[in-house]
Amino acid sequence: MHRRDAVRILAGGTASLLVGPTLLLSRKSRAAEAAEGAVPDLVAVRNGEPEVMLDKALEALGGIGRFVAKGATVLVKPNIGWAREAETGANTHPGLVKRLVELCLNAGAKKVYVFDHTVSAGAECYGKSGIKAAAESAGAVVAPGDNASHYQQVDIPQGARLKSAQVHELLLSTDVLINVPVLKHHSGSRATIAMKNLMGVVWDRQAYHKLGLHQCIADFCLYRKPQLNLVDAYRVTTANGPQRARPEDIETMKVLLASTDIVAVDTAAARLLKATPQEVEHIALAAGAKVGRMDIDALDIRRIVL
Repeated sequence: MHRRDAVRILAGGTASLLVGPTLLLSRKSRAAEAAEGAVPDLVAVRNGEPEVMLDKALEALGGIGRFVAKGATVLVKPNIGWAREAETGANTHPGLVKRLVELCLNAGAKKVYVFDHTVSAGAECYGKSGIKAAAESAGAVVAPGDNASHYQQVDIPQGARLKSAQVHELLLSTDVLINVPVLKHHSGSRATIAMKNLMGVVWDRQAYHKLGLHQCIADFCLYRKPQLNLVDAYRVTTANGPQRARPEDIETMKVLLASTDIVAVDTAAARLLKATPQEVEHIALAAGAKVGRMDIDALDIRRIVL
């Protein structure tokens, strides 16, 4: 870490700068942050553009090479669910996706794929969101997510309710899964973050609603967890999401959260929406199933203010 960045981290001081007044560093995490070379459990970056915040977050986590080996195939899974422009905050920021693809290829990835099983028409979502153009310009292969023939049945024996699912073939064939959700309020699940974003690799999402939305979201994480989760909280839908958000419901927070722990990163992101893990029920369910940790006050959190 550069000395200038370290000074800014220390100057950031209070937890309210990043994720609310209740997310305070414990003595343990302060000591860990002070230890040279320590890799934190979670990184929170604020007040930069998505590309710059991504660079800083990955630097703090040990670099993209920690996740992407030379010759690896990588699946980048953003939220491209809606046929809306980047300014609306409905989808993952295209600049973040582009920079991530660049970094993966620079690390020696053999191929980087990007896709989502969209809610609205796939081609329109890919185009209006700006993600298809951004990802392809960086060298990614943007794959369709709206064809049932690309999905295969898998078993989830540990799932409490979701015992099987049809998942996209890229989830089965790639070495690395990087989950890149956008943070949004959601009328049905209280929040859309990293765990819920994985619904976009599943064909029959109606099954989740029939069996129990929150439990199924948690159950799927028992099948496969991403190697890295990057939560885009640059523009955040704070109310009336995902379909009825008004301009006044969109807040420019300029935050990026990064962690290998999908439960921890969702817990931290939920606090940006002033929500607890109990209110975003699948967070608590996943923590109970030992998918990850929601006691984030006990974790080593690196805060970077740009």
